[in-house]
Amino acid sequence: MDPEHTAGRPPEEITRAALAGGATIIQLRDKVSDKGPMLETVIKVSELCKEAGALFFMNDHADIAVLSAADSLHVGQTDLPVDAARKILVPGQMIGTSNHAMQEALVSISEQVDYVAVGAIYGTATKEVTVSAGLETLVMIRGEIGSPIAAIGGINASNIGPVMAAGAEMACVISAVGMAADPEAATRELVALANG
Repeated sequence: MDPEHTAGRPPEEITRAALAGGATIIQLRDKVSDKGPMLETVIKVSELCKEAGALFFMNDHADIAVLSAADSLHVGQTDLPVDAARKILVPGQMIGTSNHAMQEALVSISEQVDYVAVGAIYGTATKEVTVSAGLETLVMIRGEIGSPIAAIGGINASNIGPVMAAGAEMACVISAVGMAADPEAATRELVALANG
């Protein structure tokens, strides 16, 4: 869930729709908001997830993850290092990382992350600078690690099947749901295809 990719709708509206459509994890990614307003939104989204029995992951901000009682923090290669983020998180909170290549994924595993995200699998408009990983990298990483893998980048209803077949347990989508005319229906379709 990215407030910049909701077609002008409130983040809570997209979150409710995605949860109603069967999403079991919501990750909030906000690259533009100041932390005060961000925290207000994050707490609402976290509460919606808890009410629905879904997990809530916070992107980038360990402090916001703690304050919103997020289930997990997600960090990229240039965000807080995993060991530093763990000093902020409370016991029980998970952590996962974005990875573009095998070496990054192996480092993440050595840091005992709870899951690794691999991407970008396909081209995406939600990031200005994107390192392409592709399905080949996803397959290679799946062959080397036993931890859960989330695939990210340009995933939609037309290409989620090959992503799941390549070994991902989770598919991260932003525009495919947030920009959809009917986010609930879009989520339901993606969930059905992912579980295919």
